[in-house]
This record gives sequence, structure tokens and C-alpha cells, in this order.
Amino acid sequence: MAPDTYFWARSIGPERGTRCRPGRFPNDVRRQEIVVKRKTSPSTGPGSASVAGFYDEPTGSICYVAADPQTGGCAIVDPVLGFDPAAARTDTGMAEALLEHVRNEGLSVEWILDTHPHADHVTASDWLRGQTGAKNAIGARVPQIADLWRDFYNMPGRFDVARDYDRLFADGDSFAIGDLPVRVMLTAGHTLGSLSYVVGSDAAFVADTFMQPDAGTARADFPGGSAATLYRSLMAIVALPENTRLFVGHDYGTDARDEPEWESTVARQKGENIHIGGGVSCEDYVARRRDRDKTLGLPDRMLHALQLNLRAGRFPDPEDDGHSYLKIPLNRF
Repeated sequence: MAPDTYFWARSIGPERGTRCRPGRFPNDVRRQEIVVKRKTSPSTGPGSASVAGFYDEPTGSICYVAADPQTGGCAIVDPVLGFDPAAARTDTGMAEALLEHVRNEGLSVEWILDTHPHADHVTASDWLRGQTGAKNAIGARVPQIADLWRDFYNMPGRFDVARDYDRLFADGDSFAIGDLPVRVMLTAGHTLGSLSYVVGSDAAFVADTFMQPDAGTARADFPGGSAATLYRSLMAIVALPENTRLFVGHDYGTDARDEPEWESTVARQKGENIHIGGGVSCEDYVARRRDRDKTLGLPDRMLHALQLNLRAGRFPDPEDDGHSYLKIPLNRF
């Protein structure tokens, strides 16, 4: 499908995907044309969700709108709030593109779902909740993740996950999008509280577990991560029916593939995934994953993003000058 074009106001800055005039000040804002790649995966029949994925090029993240074709009820999964780490400026461009899709399709947002606190982008959960009145949700183990990072940032009492999210889902919980049943799976390993959402008869949003088969699987070296736990989560996902559509959280392309992709199936992952395809033992997977993770740098937004994502993307209260501030520890990694 050809990329769709959306328009929104954005601050001028040297961020990929924008058309910027040189010599302008960072607080100057004008209307800019941004190309957002959107691909759709239609419903396969009764009980099956229709899915649209939106690619955030600066972070390689994919945001989703999962809808019940019968009722028009939908959920937004892992929405991105734009963030320029050089200027520490945010924008709602991607979130506005998601809402434009919702309006154009005649949908009604019922849920805003995060799979985990992301380290590579800021969530737009709180902003979208304010725009739509929908409930937002994340995993029941996220308060434990907040404990890890509260210590790291030396910010006692800073994060209150239950305040900032309407629901904290545990493994095995269920809810509905329209009339489509949703089952919550704990798929930890990338973080200790990562979730996957199995929607309707044949769709699962698996976030940072699997990547595309030619790219392997997610890293497991962040605080609270575990390659062995991630392996068990991957095995739980491939135990789903083989025709289940799997929607991943990231794609960065490969040496052989420039165009981003974000949909696969259980059958493809079982047969073709370069890390687990064809049958790989937990021991072999853990060794391979650890070797790979040693070569990876930290995401450039991580220390900013986690302070916001553990608050559903809600900014810290402004200080006496009217501005919100983040706290960045030195020499901790």
C-alpha cells in the first residue's frame, strides 16, 4: 500500500521526516507535510480484527489501530508521542495521524493500550486519553519496573503507575474491543512486565518479543530483562494457532530489505525466524541473544522516555518557571 500523507503543526528542528528551513529558531512552528507509512491488514472474517499499522520512522516503532469491523470499536496500541532528543521537544504528529485514521474510518476509540514502558519512544497514551476519553492500560507488573527506574533516577515517589493508567492487566485477563474478545498474555523478557494482546480470532500484538522473521527477536538486556524469560514468552506466542497474524513493535529493515514490515504469522515465525525458527533450545537462544545484546548501544531516547512512559506519557508538573523538567543521571551506563 502506498504511504498516506498527513499534515500537522510541528516545531522546526533537524528531525528526519520533516522539511525544515535553515536559520529558524527552535520555538518557531509552521504547518509541515509529513509522510507516514500506513499498511492495513483487513479482517479475515467474523470475529477477526481489521488492523492498520503506522510506522514512526525516527524510532522504527509501529503504532496500531485494531478495530472490530462490526461495531466500529477500536483500540490504539503503542502510540508514539514525537520527541526530538536534541531539542527535548515533543509533538503530537503521529498521534494526530492515528486519530485522523479513526475519524476517516468512522471508528470509536475504546482503549489505548501500551504493551510495556518503552525505552525508544515516548508514549502518547495520556495525550490520546485526553483527546478521546478512552481508557488506557498497561501491565500489572509495571509498578515493579517503576521501582527499578525510581532507584536508577534517584526519584523516590516519582512514579505512580496506577494513577496514570486506568487498568493494569495481568496474565490471563480479558476485555473486549467492540465485540471482539481480547486475551492478555504476559510475555516478559524484554522487560519484566511486557504484555501481548490477542485480539479476536487471529491477531496478536506482540510488541518487543518477535521482530520480523528476517530480523529475529527483541533485546533482553535492559534492567529487569531476561533472555531465558523472553525465550519462554516466544514459545508461548508460537503456541497460538499458526494462522494468527503477529504484529510486532519495531522494524529497522535488514541488509537485504529497506522497506519496513510489521506483520507476520505464527507459522512464518516458527519456520523462518533467524533466532528461533526450526527449533532452537533455550540454552542456545540465550547464548545467541546475550552475544547480540553486547553489541547494541542504548536507544537515544531511553533516559528521557522512561521518565515519561512510567507516567503514561504525562509530563512532570511544571516548575516555578512554567516548564517541565526531566532528570538525567550521569555515568550510570
